Amino acid sequence: MSKERQIVKQEEIRNLILNTAQQIVGEDGISGLSIRKITNRIDYSPAIIYHYFKDKDEIISKLMEENYKKIIGALSSIYSKETDPVQKLEETTRKYIEIALQMSDEYLNIMLSSAPNILEHSSVLFYGASVKRQAIGVLCQIVRDYYKDITISDDEIEVTAQLIWTSTFGLIVRLIIEKVPDKQKDTLISHHIGNIVNGLHHVKFQANESEVIS
Repeated sequence: MSKERQIVKQEEIRNLILNTAQQIVGEDGISGLSIRKITNRIDYSPAIIYHYFKDKDEIISKLMEENYKKIIGALSSIYSKETDPVQKLEETTRKYIEIALQMSDEYLNIMLSSAPNILEHSSVLFYGASVKRQAIGVLCQIVRDYYKDITISDDEIEVTAQLIWTSTFGLIVRLIIEKVPDKQKDTLISHHIGNIVNGLHHVKFQANESEVIS
C-alpha cells in the first residue's frame, strides 16, 4: 500500500470511529459511550481504537471540537456579512437554533452533561467566556457593534451575550424535548429573537435618554 493510500485509510478509520461514537452519544448519552460499544459496531479490535485515540475522553473531546467547528463556521460566515448588527444577531441566533435542532440527540446529551471533560468545552457562563469560547465571542462582537454609540463596559457586553445564549439554549432544549410542531416552532423562535432585539433596543434607548437628561 502506498504512503498516500495508507494516510487516506487511516483518516477513514479515524472518521469511522468518531462517527460511530457520535451515533452512540446520540442514542445513549455521554455516559453510554465506551470503547467496547464502538468496537462492537465497527468490528475493529480495541487496540485499533487506542491506536488513534488515547482513551474515551479524547474521543469525546474530539467530538466536541468537531461539533463546535460546525457551529462556529456557520456563525462566523453570518458575522462576516456586510449587514447591520440587528440582522446579524437575528441570523446568528436562528442559525444556531437550526444547527442544534438538526443534531438534537447529540446536542441534548452533550450540552446537558455535567461531566468535567465536557464542561471544558461546553461551559459559557464563566467570566472571560468571550475570550475562551468563540461562539460567545462572536455574539459579544455583535452586541458591541450594536452598542457602539453608547457607553457600555466589556463585562456588561459579555453578560448580555451569555444571557442571550442561555435563553436560546433553554428554548432549544424545550423544542427538542416537547417535539414542537414546525409551525409553533417557527412562531416561538421568531418571538424569542424579537424579544432579544427588543431588550437590546430598550437598553440603548435608556442609555440615550440618560445622556440627554445629563
